Amino acid sequence: MLENWVVMPTCLPLVLRRCHACASERFRANGKFRVNAHHKLIDAWLLVLCTACGVTAKLTVLERTHVRSVRPELLERLHDNDPGLAAVLLQDPVVRRRNRIALDWDDAWRLDTGGPDHLNREVVDVSVRFAARIPVRPVRLIAEGFGLPRAEVERLVAEGKLVSAVRLSGRLSGDFTFTLKR
Repeated sequence: MLENWVVMPTCLPLVLRRCHACASERFRANGKFRVNAHHKLIDAWLLVLCTACGVTAKLTVLERTHVRSVRPELLERLHDNDPGLAAVLLQDPVVRRRNRIALDWDDAWRLDTGGPDHLNREVVDVSVRFAARIPVRPVRLIAEGFGLPRAEVERLVAEGKLVSAVRLSGRLSGDFTFTLKR
């Protein structure tokens, strides 16, 4: 029987970018936007706060864009400070590249395994689905899902008792499956 696990975000990730005021490298997004109109042109920024000193920085979302080319529902979500939109924009590679930022997902996600009924079976097939593009080490996910130390999971991989079509070392942010044979 195939088990379904889901990696879900619990909050917005930290933004990795150097603070101009205190040289800290972590900012927290609170889902607030600033929208500024210049006649027919519009600018929009996602506001982030330095975790050390509280200085506000702006991440560019729209820059000198014609108002008519912006979807009305996007403009409404910007004006309403939609935290869901902030989550989507932080994961957008274009926004991250434009603002030269990276994301820190530590303590911003959880693993939903659906219950402990898979722990005692000899062979377990698991499908892992990501609700957001969260880069996580598969060894860490498997260790957390089965309640094992990471060293034990790495030993199972080395012995061939834990197999997957994807490489289990490194980080993944996309769906994958694996089989554990005890």
